[in-house]
Amino acid sequence: MRRIGILTAGGDTPALNATIYGAVQRANALKIEVVGLLRGYAGLLDPRLPHVLLNPLYSIIPELDPCKGGTLIGSSRTYLDHNSTEHLQTAGRHAAKLQLDGLICIGGDGTINGMQPLAEMLPCVLAPKTIDNDLGLNYPGEADEWQRPAGADGPTVRGVRNRDTLRLEDIINYATPGFATAVFVVVQMVERLRTTAESHHRIAVVEVMGRQSGYIALGAAYAQPDIILIPEVPVDPQQLTRQVSLIYDQQQNVVIVVGEGVQGLDGRELGATSPAFDPAGNVKYSGAADAIVGMLEKSLSPDLFLETRRFESDSSPLFSRKVGHTQRGGRPILFDRFAATQLGGKAVELLVAGYSNEIATLQYSTTEGFTFRSIAANRLRDRWGEIHPREVHPSLYDAGRMQLSSLGMEYLKPIFTRAVGADDVEYIRREVFDAGCLSNRYQSINSDIRRRIRYV
Repeated sequence: MRRIGILTAGGDTPALNATIYGAVQRANALKIEVVGLLRGYAGLLDPRLPHVLLNPLYSIIPELDPCKGGTLIGSSRTYLDHNSTEHLQTAGRHAAKLQLDGLICIGGDGTINGMQPLAEMLPCVLAPKTIDNDLGLNYPGEADEWQRPAGADGPTVRGVRNRDTLRLEDIINYATPGFATAVFVVVQMVERLRTTAESHHRIAVVEVMGRQSGYIALGAAYAQPDIILIPEVPVDPQQLTRQVSLIYDQQQNVVIVVGEGVQGLDGRELGATSPAFDPAGNVKYSGAADAIVGMLEKSLSPDLFLETRRFESDSSPLFSRKVGHTQRGGRPILFDRFAATQLGGKAVELLVAGYSNEIATLQYSTTEGFTFRSIAANRLRDRWGEIHPREVHPSLYDAGRMQLSSLGMEYLKPIFTRAVGADDVEYIRREVFDAGCLSNRYQSINSDIRRRIRYV
């Protein structure tokens, strides 16, 4: 390996620059040039091939800051497909023009699907990223549990789980870079909304990201919400109403955290009110929190609010908020910077060792702590070739209490016990109200990096 490419694809996360930084640091030690391809796979298809040399003379360019969110080389939701012969041929020619000996793709399942056909032309590995924490397996062989009804050509469905309990050591890719920072943002918002709910004796429903996986909602337990609803467990309106009524009667406020992909008893996604999809083919959720508010407004007894809402206006005692894209942006906290830089370096080592179509992974054990290994990308696929989002295993969630289980607590502790570093706190103290921010315009990384762009 003398020259490798690196790209970021799909949605942004706080830890992308840290992953790139880790890859470049390791490449410097091995005397390997690193070329940043702009705008993900779209840049590889661009006839001008815009790119940036990230380590001239084997030194990192100053614009590459692991403490900055987003990605200095840009991203897009342009993906490659096995059936896109013309695009694949173009990508192969362009990789040859750039004299790439290998390629690191930073992304999730959509990025893997785009990487796989490229891996037939040159060595490719993936450094994982997603705030949803849904890229991986709860245990080896979990992908084989998916089934397709006999004689049907429709989507695969989950079959019977082989394991009722979970061993933390068996989790493949324990946590993905971006997840910890997203939870950090959610926890801060839920804590702030709690005081409003308390002051006005209201019920707050806070919607967090995660698509079909409830990991961010699970992590929100650090903010001590009264109820957590995850997509993996259908919402029973009667159970929810009873629980909300009981809690409100005790403390005159309730905070509910709900994952955006949460489902009703009929299997319908409550937030998917219209059949809209993003460019990666994922359902665009429009309001799980609003759906829960509407459900509770119909089912809660008006008598519940007689004491607290007397003489109040007719405004609802319930309100909803979305944390939204703030979960995906900003400075990554210490845990994400640590995991991302190590996984970026591991991706370089995998290429040097001759691997292709491989994924760098973060593993955990009670004896060794966190270690960095890898898994063949195809091991994440079911027998029909589909990669499914990793779901929250039933043993991590107490469906009766609508809260974390004891094992769920044990799962989160290794990630978050020391997730925030002293430098994260110092950054807030030093930078947030820096007087220079009042007089100076924001300097976009896009403006800085444009001066370094090269074309073929």
